[in-house]
Amino acid sequence: MSAFENYAREARNIEHEIQTKGVILGIDWNDPEQLRDIARQALDCHLGAVDCEPDDPRDRARLELFGLIQLMLTVMKESADDQIHTHGGPLWKALARALWAEHRARQAD
Repeated sequence: MSAFENYAREARNIEHEIQTKGVILGIDWNDPEQLRDIARQALDCHLGAVDCEPDDPRDRARLELFGLIQLMLTVMKESADDQIHTHGGPLWKALARALWAEHRARQAD
């Protein structure tokens, strides 16, 4: 991405999709433990590591959420590389806090 990318719009679009997956998965965005669990799963996820039933909408939503988390982190990194501070709304921030908490906990181990 370049400095001409509309990072704010990208953040809004990603957050909207995160919200959609959250509805399917029944995520309580005010539950830090649930969000830490999601962050843990997302950070541990790699190709072939997750059992997924192709016809199960919850499995599909979970994998899509993990992809959106990766995209969220990529947008933040690339915008920071362009000297732009990018973040989404409350869901984005709640998820980002959980990801940072999980990352810090792993660094301490």
